Amino acid sequence: MNSFSKFPPTFWVANTIELFERWAWYGFFMLFANYLTGSSDLGGLEFSQTQKGLIMGVGTGILYFLPVLTGAIADRYGYKKVLTLAFIIYASAFLLFPQVSSFAAVFGMYIYLALGAALFKPVISATIAKTTTKETSSIGFGIFYMMVNIGAFFGPMITLLFKGQSQMIFYVSAGIILLNFILLIFYKEPAPAEEPEPYPAGGMPRTGKQEKTSLLRTFGGIFRNMASIVKDLKFLLFLLIVAGFWTMYNQLFFTLPVFISQWVDTSALYHFFDAHLPFISTNYSPAPGVMDAEFVTNMDALYIILLQLVVSAIVMRLKPLHSMMAGFLVCSLGMALTLFSQNVLFTMVAILVFALGEMAGSPKITEYIGRIAPGDKKALYMGYSFIPVFLGNVFAGIISGNVYQAMSDKVVITEKFVLEKGLRIADGLSTSEYFREVARQVNMSPQDLTNHLWDTYHPSGMWIVILIIGLAAALCLFLYDRITSRSSV
Repeated sequence: MNSFSKFPPTFWVANTIELFERWAWYGFFMLFANYLTGSSDLGGLEFSQTQKGLIMGVGTGILYFLPVLTGAIADRYGYKKVLTLAFIIYASAFLLFPQVSSFAAVFGMYIYLALGAALFKPVISATIAKTTTKETSSIGFGIFYMMVNIGAFFGPMITLLFKGQSQMIFYVSAGIILLNFILLIFYKEPAPAEEPEPYPAGGMPRTGKQEKTSLLRTFGGIFRNMASIVKDLKFLLFLLIVAGFWTMYNQLFFTLPVFISQWVDTSALYHFFDAHLPFISTNYSPAPGVMDAEFVTNMDALYIILLQLVVSAIVMRLKPLHSMMAGFLVCSLGMALTLFSQNVLFTMVAILVFALGEMAGSPKITEYIGRIAPGDKKALYMGYSFIPVFLGNVFAGIISGNVYQAMSDKVVITEKFVLEKGLRIADGLSTSEYFREVARQVNMSPQDLTNHLWDTYHPSGMWIVILIIGLAAALCLFLYDRITSRSSV
């Protein structure tokens, strides 16, 4: 309790702002893949998996690239002003999203929303850094990441309650963001640091007495520093390897909800809750006997809330590279478990295994970058740790788009089945109606047809691709450790 009293009020305001922002973001983002590709009679847009992958991959990739520039904007014009602008963009984007339905308009709206998130991210992280000291930074960032996961868990749980009206998903997120305008009243601009900060908002080293330079010159300096990073082959190689991990990790949001919705039999979970916790089966089920795919996927955040401290205690004495290797390997195995069964209980075990690997590996990435960076360039290196996240989102979009559509998309596979059987299906049907009509014509129930397609076309083979990516990242990290062992940390 004494440690908590050492944090200034702005620290707690910033953490509460982070909680609501993550609540709003994940409240829509966990449902976004199925919103883009879902059947129109269920409120979806019926985009192809390739279109979904392009929107989520490129859009989210831009979100993680822009903070290196938006952080510089915040340094120049003030954190509170940039936070205000970020929330204006956030709220307006959420309110406008239900009004657009064409691919180009939805893509543009998501880029606009990503701009709001990119303005927000470096400011809130820098606020936490500026309101903690060497003595309190460890527990301070621990509280911060706890807020991230609490928001990530409760966001989808709330918006799923309104899934019957797809526009409400966005309106609820807008309402949560609007609460942050109230919190901004109590937000005070953090005092300038008197020493170089370890986590700069814009990815550039700073000192307490910083010259006011033009924004264009600041951006020029950022890109010159980015070019200098490329010369450090050891660091560049590490970033490329870690991009493999983020490619695999992002399938949790880009692919898994769609895969569960299309292929996984969630009836066992539904009947369990219907017997013991009917509130869950009533509110997190799109139809009797079926659980929301996002509810199942959201178990990842719950596992992290419950187990992160335990996993951190286990791996804290491991070298960062060794912990990352173990984490990448376990994540790969977790993803691969979805190969073997359509049973939702098997899927939940797979998500648990994946979460354990995520908890072991992900936090160590930042720690390792801090250790590998030269003493006079730590701020610069930390600022550019966004590169693998950016690349991972772009690559994840390709995997969840083109690859998923070619190997696993239920719509494509059903159309192939129809062609092979020579069936004639009326035009103008939603994807759900189309599937039910196919099932009727072959004298199967929709679930029996799903099982037949699973056994015949093997859509779970998609996860072999993810497994290979994860294993390759773990293997490359092992080789990287062996090659650099004389100077590894």
